[in-house]
Amino acid sequence: MNSTLELLLTRRSVKAIDMIEPGPDAGQLDTIVRCGIRVPDHGKLGPWRILRFTGERRRDFGGLLVAAWREANPEDAPQRAELERGRLERAPVVLAVVSRVNPDHKIPVWEQQLSAGAVCQNLLLASHAMGFHAQWLTEWFSYDVTVARALNLSDHERIAGWIHIGSAAGVPAERPRPAAEDVVADW
Repeated sequence: MNSTLELLLTRRSVKAIDMIEPGPDAGQLDTIVRCGIRVPDHGKLGPWRILRFTGERRRDFGGLLVAAWREANPEDAPQRAELERGRLERAPVVLAVVSRVNPDHKIPVWEQQLSAGAVCQNLLLASHAMGFHAQWLTEWFSYDVTVARALNLSDHERIAGWIHIGSAAGVPAERPRPAAEDVVADW
């Protein structure tokens, strides 16, 4: 079988909490990102950008998450908010894919958003092709106003996904997949 088809047929997510070192080094991560941005992009708008979280920056971001959780959930016990501190430390590398649409452009917003989703998928595929594992998450903080301000998101930007990349702590089990005949119909 063609190696590209084999790659597509074997790609699966590994939970971020089940990831360990090593993650991609700087050169490998550059390749993953360069693959990630080779997506359909009607109008050549580049309606996305990527924020990189590695090393201590993951823990630093955790402090922001604790504060944002407390602000949004003041009735929760302080120890509950502390669980958020390690959210990005589950995987060695985390990439936040930011969808940045131009609502005044002739290209529909939906197509611009789909392009950002394609970036997320390409990052997963490139990670897998390089021997790493990845998971695409959104999490509560993708939708939090305090976090959006801290990430300097504009009014037309949203988090499309947090791509966690690392090595699997064990052999990932396959999950059930729908049969092609169950999701395809002739019109």
